Amino acid sequence: MKILVVIDMQNDFISGTLGTKEAQSIVDKAAKRIEEFDGELIIFTQDTHQDDYLSTPEGKKLPVVHCIKGTHGWQIHERIMEAWRNKKGTSQIPEMPDNSFYKPVFGSVELVEYIKSRVAEITEIELLGVCTDICIISNAIMLKNTVPETKISVNAACCAGVTPQSHKEALNVMRMCHIDVV
Repeated sequence: MKILVVIDMQNDFISGTLGTKEAQSIVDKAAKRIEEFDGELIIFTQDTHQDDYLSTPEGKKLPVVHCIKGTHGWQIHERIMEAWRNKKGTSQIPEMPDNSFYKPVFGSVELVEYIKSRVAEITEIELLGVCTDICIISNAIMLKNTVPETKISVNAACCAGVTPQSHKEALNVMRMCHIDVV
């Protein structure tokens, strides 16, 4: 089974409080990749914070309120959701109507546990989304460490980092960790 993992393609990271022109520039590419994906399952992650975000360890280091659960900024970008809704032939995770793993930190432990529980069926995992240098690299390395025999790739053209430089640096680190960058 081939899986596509769409990391944090949320409004706040695209055009909201932490949005960048680089993130905005990959929306159509990411949507097209979702539409053209020939695998069996598309999974999303969503950075998910609560109203007390600024008092959390992350909020003290990044004092920018973002991805507060239930807000417009927390939601997956509409173009991305539209591509997924229109996609035929991919599976629905029964207990997750939106196929999303909500995560309060950079990497999703629940995503990794889900992949681990199905590792015998999984042949390939592709990641795309934002931010290359924070959440994508965190999830990619967590997955590589958990399922080292599974092919894991990052679609560089469908990713954006905090800056173009940190995006390139993160891609290089992932290559060094034997994650394919395509």
